[in-house]
Amino acid sequence: MGADTVSGPLVIDLGYDRGEPITYGRPGRHSLPSWLVPVMVATMVLFAATASGPPPPPLLAALTRVEIGSGDPYLVTGTGQLVVQSAGRLISYDLATGAPQWQVRRQVPVYRLRSGDGLLLLRPWGAGNTEPGTTAVSLTTGVEQWHNPRSVVSFEGTGLVLSVEGVRSQSSGTGRRVERAVEAIDPATGRIRWSVQVPSTAVVLSVPAPAGDTARMLMVRDDLVAQLYDGRSGALIAERTVPAANYDPDNPLIVGGVILLRHPGPSGIEVSAFDPATLRPLWTQPVGNTREVRPCGPLACLIGLDGVRAVDPPTGDVRWRRPGWRSIERIGGGLIAYADGPSSPTALVDPATGRVLVDLTGWRPLDGASTGGELLVTREAGADPRTMVAVVDPRLSRPRVLAELPAGTGECQSAPERLICRSMYGELVVWSYRAETA
Repeated sequence: MGADTVSGPLVIDLGYDRGEPITYGRPGRHSLPSWLVPVMVATMVLFAATASGPPPPPLLAALTRVEIGSGDPYLVTGTGQLVVQSAGRLISYDLATGAPQWQVRRQVPVYRLRSGDGLLLLRPWGAGNTEPGTTAVSLTTGVEQWHNPRSVVSFEGTGLVLSVEGVRSQSSGTGRRVERAVEAIDPATGRIRWSVQVPSTAVVLSVPAPAGDTARMLMVRDDLVAQLYDGRSGALIAERTVPAANYDPDNPLIVGGVILLRHPGPSGIEVSAFDPATLRPLWTQPVGNTREVRPCGPLACLIGLDGVRAVDPPTGDVRWRRPGWRSIERIGGGLIAYADGPSSPTALVDPATGRVLVDLTGWRPLDGASTGGELLVTREAGADPRTMVAVVDPRLSRPRVLAELPAGTGECQSAPERLICRSMYGELVVWSYRAETA
């Protein structure tokens, strides 16, 4: 018998006995869930849109650059302004946008810019014993408001502006130790409201007044007499003899609504507290080897060889102690502790308890205002020194690095969400930073 030949494909029918489901030949529905396909499509579209979007902005970005000489002064105000005097001009910039606000000619150079009660106070360099006086310029327009032939002291946010004659001493500070006469100035007009004669020399400071009123002036004379004057009328409110002390720019001082004075006592250094409304004595206690008293938020920090201890100003009760600390300083909105010296900050601390919030070992805090208790710090890193800048947040245990600053950048200070530094190329650079995503 000859072999059968078949042209075309050969089909062998195995039937259903081998176990193949009937549904292979007659599928009734999809084997995948009906919702899966739309979800996969949406996910792919979202991924494509995200991948093709712009990258996030840098954490630290230059906002504006201002020409400035190495000796030219600048000022960051509490109202969000940057004021620069350079090349015979006085220019104000808006720190929010970096845009100029106003510009005026001001040929006479000044050694420092100061502000208070909406005014920019300009005091030129004096020649020998010549008194150059003080010129007040509006921070809003740059227009000159008035001129006073003497030195002018303003206490920010108090309404108290004083014309004084400072005692020529390197340790007295500008306008804090005075002689001859003290005159109260109307900030709006420059007119003299009232004046007080000083028998010899004295220290003056601002004392809070009832809400809505001009602050009061406290004068502590070197004949041991303390006098409290009404800031608006000049009326004498209270007078008291106080202990002999080295009256200086920080002694006495106001902490927690109380006047504190460090002075010698029968058995060593003491601190006395006085009511700011009446000068009535509140308490006196020995403080051992305390060399300095500084504000620590609502508390007063007594700094000495045995460390730092914080006391409640109205009562003198000790709230916390830190024997290992050598100093403490208020910078921006934070309280900084130092263990080894002024160049070695240790930590950002809670003023109420003394608890360490953030370790700052190796970092240097920048002076200036901040928001939300945050602080800007810098440090040198690497064999070829680079300056790193970081944000300190009291809610986190360590600084968050923002960026590396360009070479030749220094003399920095902070403002809310801004960093301002001098550049070796004759510029003042303003950077904006994003703290919340650092």
